[in-house]
Formats: sequence, C-alpha cells, structure tokens
Amino acid sequence: MATIQDLVLIHVDGKPGFYARIEEIVPDDKPAWWQVKLLVLTFPMQVFTWILDEHQLEGADFTMGGTPLRMELVVSPVEMERFEEEKAEKERAQKARLENGSPKVISLQDRRKK
Repeated sequence: MATIQDLVLIHVDGKPGFYARIEEIVPDDKPAWWQVKLLVLTFPMQVFTWILDEHQLEGADFTMGGTPLRMELVVSPVEMERFEEEKAEKERAQKARLENGSPKVISLQDRRKK
C-alpha cells in the first residue's frame, strides 16, 4: 500500500498520466476511506486531495468523473539497487554460515566426566 512520501504513477485511461508524491493521508468522515493529498509533479506543480479507499491506494482501478484511473507505487532505481544489495549480502551471509557448519555443541555431561 502506498504511504506518505511515496512516489506514485497515476494511470489515466489505462496509460501513464503523471507522477505524484503522497504528502498526507488522513481518515475521511466515511469509514474505511482516506483523504490523500498528492503533490502532482507537473509544470506548474499542483496539489490534489483525493478521497480513496485502501484498495485504491494498493493499485485498484477506480474512476473520477467517468475517467478510469489507477495509482501505481513507483520504486526509485536507487532504492531498488539498495534492496538488491541487501538481499545479496543476506544470501552471502547465510551461505557462509551453511558452509562453515553450525557451532559445535559441547555436552556438559561429557565435561563432567573429565
């Protein structure tokens, strides 16, 4: 689900329309709906407030004034690279643990016999 400070791509009529950053999400008067303030990254920049439910924040299709819209979360290439590096590092660490074997278990009972 998209949240505050996330970048989103708004699809209009099934085509990429514009990018926006989510500035604020506050509960609406209607239960399970949210007032979503978007900073629309066009020239000039604009601020929209849309009332959306959770499914729409997660990328479900919806309409406004008969126009089909969809919000898609955008992941920065920098964040994607960082995620891939962290994932690779975790895999290397796990592989190293498996290759080196688990720590040796020393029986306390065997130690008492000595």
